[in-house]
Amino acid sequence: MQATLTQLIQHRSLTKNQAKDIILGIGEDAFSDHEIVGLMVSLQTRSLTLDEIQGFREALLELAITPDIDASNAIDLCVTGGDGKNTFNISTTTSFVLASMGYQVVKHGNYGVSSMCGSSNVLEYLGVKFSNNSEDLNKQKEEFNLCFLHAPLFHPVMKKVAPLRKSLGIPTFFNIMGPLVNPAQPAYQLTGTFSLELARIYHHVLSPHRKNYSVLHSMDGYDEISLTGDTRIFSKMNDAIVNANSVNIDAIHSNELHGGNSTEEAGQILKSILNGEGTSSQNHVVALNTAQGIITLNPEKNLTETFELALEHIKSGEAHRHFESFINYHKTN
Repeated sequence: MQATLTQLIQHRSLTKNQAKDIILGIGEDAFSDHEIVGLMVSLQTRSLTLDEIQGFREALLELAITPDIDASNAIDLCVTGGDGKNTFNISTTTSFVLASMGYQVVKHGNYGVSSMCGSSNVLEYLGVKFSNNSEDLNKQKEEFNLCFLHAPLFHPVMKKVAPLRKSLGIPTFFNIMGPLVNPAQPAYQLTGTFSLELARIYHHVLSPHRKNYSVLHSMDGYDEISLTGDTRIFSKMNDAIVNANSVNIDAIHSNELHGGNSTEEAGQILKSILNGEGTSSQNHVVALNTAQGIITLNPEKNLTETFELALEHIKSGEAHRHFESFINYHKTN
């Protein structure tokens, strides 16, 4: 590891094989905690290369516990985090809306590290019991069109480095890897990144491994469609720009996306939106991200029509009834 750290300190990038070997080494307890922290901090001083990301991804998937789940028609909604925006849990809320509309969602997620509340934090608070039991996960997917894969239960390396990441309290390269290593590898993916450069890399990494995907980057730094400005979207089909004008609504201010100051507040925001009681801005953001999810699965569909359909569905409260059934399942099993 010392040679690798020296290489990184000298701002030299790793080869794909070097990156893969590092993750495999962490999995084999070949490095001390100090060395792993040094690695994370060194990599955080610059952008990762395509080779590094591909090497890390291969190793994490090689070491992962792979659930026996048919995800050939499913979509994952998982973003990098690390954008420093403290938005409400947009992708998690969107996952419930999509599932309640009949689309299969196999979502990957984790606790927040640099953010106040990650998807695992809010779902655990709301009553979800994390599991890596394939029978249980399949049952959830069949009954609710949704199952949640809590990353540490499937990725021994992520579980091992979790305390170190938490102690650092800053984004690390593991934030970048999360959306790329769903252990079920769903055929479709809606994801987002905190930088345009990283969005382009995701575009290259996901292309051989997904039937279709949408990689989002709001040009003012959000890793989701924020409606605060333009969002760049890379997919297998095209490279597009989406904004409020795309669906004939007004742009919103960043403070309207605030996710609260506690896990409890984050949970209440999620529930209120699903119950049809969210603000107009919250509803619009979730509806547009939902619409993009539908288009990722069905590229022939129209964005404005799917947005209006999603918005009507959110306001109906049907998503909340679906959500309550999902939560009750976890509370009784």
